[in-house]
Amino acid sequence: MTNKITRSLMWPGEKNVEEFLTQEWLVANGLGGYASGTLAGVPTRRFHGMLIASLPAPFGRTMMLNHLVEELKLANEMSFQLGGEEQTDGVKLSCLQCLSEFRLEAGLPVWRYELGDVVLEKRVFMPHLQNTTYASYQLLSGPSVRLRLRPYIYFRPHEGLVSEALPDEPYVLTIVGERCEISARVAGQLGWHGEGAKLNLPALKLTLDGERAALTLDRGLLKDLSYRVEAKRGYDSHGLLWSPGFFTAELASGRDTTLIASTEEWATVQALTPAAALKAERIRRTRLLSAAAPEAQEGFGAELVLAADQFVITPAGRIEETARARAAGDEVRTVIAGYHWFTDWGRDTMISLEGLTLTTGRYAEAGWILRTFAHYVREGLIPNMFPEGEREGLYHTADATLWFFQALHRYLLMTNDRETLREVLATLQSIISFHLKGTRFGIGVDPRDGLLRQGEQGYQLTWMDAKVDNWVVTPRRGKAVEINALWYNALRLLEGWLNEEGDPSAAQQVSDHAEHARRSFNERFWYEQGKYLYDVIDGEDGNNDSACRPNQILSFSLTHPILNHERWPFVLEVVREKLLTPVGLRSLAPDHPDYEARYDGDLRSRDAAYHQGTVWGWLIGPFIDAWLRLYPDDAQGRRKLLEGFIPHLDEACIGSISEIFDAEGPYTPRGCAAQAWSVAEVLRCWVKTG
Repeated sequence: MTNKITRSLMWPGEKNVEEFLTQEWLVANGLGGYASGTLAGVPTRRFHGMLIASLPAPFGRTMMLNHLVEELKLANEMSFQLGGEEQTDGVKLSCLQCLSEFRLEAGLPVWRYELGDVVLEKRVFMPHLQNTTYASYQLLSGPSVRLRLRPYIYFRPHEGLVSEALPDEPYVLTIVGERCEISARVAGQLGWHGEGAKLNLPALKLTLDGERAALTLDRGLLKDLSYRVEAKRGYDSHGLLWSPGFFTAELASGRDTTLIASTEEWATVQALTPAAALKAERIRRTRLLSAAAPEAQEGFGAELVLAADQFVITPAGRIEETARARAAGDEVRTVIAGYHWFTDWGRDTMISLEGLTLTTGRYAEAGWILRTFAHYVREGLIPNMFPEGEREGLYHTADATLWFFQALHRYLLMTNDRETLREVLATLQSIISFHLKGTRFGIGVDPRDGLLRQGEQGYQLTWMDAKVDNWVVTPRRGKAVEINALWYNALRLLEGWLNEEGDPSAAQQVSDHAEHARRSFNERFWYEQGKYLYDVIDGEDGNNDSACRPNQILSFSLTHPILNHERWPFVLEVVREKLLTPVGLRSLAPDHPDYEARYDGDLRSRDAAYHQGTVWGWLIGPFIDAWLRLYPDDAQGRRKLLEGFIPHLDEACIGSISEIFDAEGPYTPRGCAAQAWSVAEVLRCWVKTG
């Protein structure tokens, strides 16, 4: 089955170097670790590397193998470098002009190079649940060639500075035959401080499996590298990499040559041959597709199933969490919100849960995720995020906990797992109780109107969470429209579960709160002049915010709509006319004075536009849910709403969906190149509208 899931990009003539520099590839290992880069082979982000290992706290994801320079020497002694090379006067193409095809085979990247009679392919893959990367080279036709691979390293947190000075003799080499181990002398000098500086990083293990493979040491060659995307984004962008030497091998027809880079023990690394490891990964991907909904087992849907797999991970280093889960017969799973820099976020996880796990048939993992987050509830809140390399979460969110109810509801519809419901029911009741009496960050119900308010100075608690220093770009303290739609939905869901579990008295109390909120919502949130909903009422200045934003679509897209039915067509039409694009919804209508058409520049410029017009892919999900509420028989129209995402799989991170897009055509992809809730919501709706 996986052999049929192929996305191919071909270039018969001259290459556009800028295209190769903006198109990226990504391979993930199910731990949060990954390998990633540009099609050109030029690292443009500090996050680009051949092995970013997911290590136990306090390290987190760690850059272990930053760059690999690949050179071919032909029989006529001519040498070519695969991929380009960033130089002060631009990018040197070298052998990049000989790149005839890039493709994803079942989500795994393959490069095809043609140099006269010589045709070869390169593959990169990672074994599941291992911090190991394979870069494999196969000569398809032509005479034998000599392959030289030079690894470059600079151990650091993957989001850490690239410019910290390397100390003298920063690494220790241990050589056993053709196996090489590279260890940091002092972790604290290489990007870690505090607790991390006292611990030793695992060694980077390198070996080359191939014909006449050899390792040559040349006393630590340095390479100066600039990361153009980081420079454009206003981040640290220039630094040195260190190389111990280079590997060589003869590339002959019929024999693959594979570089293996790993932080695992040698026994683990050598348990499988490269061919066996690739076969195992292909089998795993075939099983993923077989488990998915029928509409997602081929074509565009199948590609999204494979993209979804990159986000569902077993988090490394949370020892207490793992021990607790396994003692109860569970395993630990969570969701990486986006590559390359996001960790696991509660809000993103709950919004993504259906698309990533239920649509793909990964029901057991969905249950593990829900039960794990239920365990982390504190004072009525689930964590907003788990910082990189930390064991404890942060709780500054007003909506993640309410999304938990919706995610649980979808899980129960798919599985009828009553044991999990009974296990978490008391926790759900405590969540509602804390919200009624008030909890952290000013989150609590106003007893006068039954609506949920939130906000504390210096915090942005909704999904529109951009903040620069002390500047909260989209201040939404007060009663936000989607927070109250989620609040009502949570109340009605809990009411139903309590009735099902034989507690009608408690259910009636919850119902009373829900009805109070519904009446007040319809009285207070309707903006008659615009025929849509206020975004926030009772704001910081006591006023109501009439900015036209997509949050209002949740008022009738959730399981239990809070908005009166007669107003649905008005809201849907306003959102369609002002906010809908081919790749999601704008975060602000173009006629608003704060509207920004482009998301670009340094951090302050970007955050100023993050929720002020920028298009968010995940919002297509709630829009389609609302559309189907009004037009359940419009099969052609609902599928057309997703068609803009199909060509996007050739942009940014090939085979995945970006976090955000510019608000105007050509809707340039921005932000994270691969985003969990974007993939999840498009996949969910692709199946739903099939």
